[in-house]
Amino acid sequence: MLLKQPAIFLDRDGTLIEEVNYLSRIEDLRFFRFTADAVKLFKDNGFLLIIVTNQSGIGRRVYSEAAMHAIHDEIQHRLGNAIDGFYFCPHLPDAGCNCRKPGAGMIEAAKRDFEIDMDKSWIVGDKKIDIEAGQGVRLRSALVLTGYGAEHQHLLTTAPDIVSANLGTAAAEIVRGVG
Repeated sequence: MLLKQPAIFLDRDGTLIEEVNYLSRIEDLRFFRFTADAVKLFKDNGFLLIIVTNQSGIGRRVYSEAAMHAIHDEIQHRLGNAIDGFYFCPHLPDAGCNCRKPGAGMIEAAKRDFEIDMDKSWIVGDKKIDIEAGQGVRLRSALVLTGYGAEHQHLLTTAPDIVSANLGTAAAEIVRGVG
């Protein structure tokens, strides 16, 4: 039997990379200065890294699924293939699907694909819907104040386990066992 690993479910835009409205071109991809160190810290401490990202730009026909995959390939390249899985929802906000955060569809799909220790796993994001998605499946949650985090902090009806300035400080707190 395989041993289960803890996972970090990471929002993409505003958390792992800088927020770009409907990121569709590799040349617009910008990492935060702390991203690589945070990813390394998580990996060095045995976490799977799983991206869960709403990508309604596909459903809106702003960009293609192929363009999104090219960006994910570039993220993998720049992070030394540290991401264990990419899960995305291409649907519009009013589509009623379960895969779009705050629904748990992407998290549930990752649970089917990986041996994940959910009791030791976290979701990290910059929006209310990220925190709600994690809380819906009883993940511990970290809100980062990059991206939309500062704006969304006051919208939360249930507090996240931690609030951090960015992914770098969230990684340090999670690894230290804070929260």
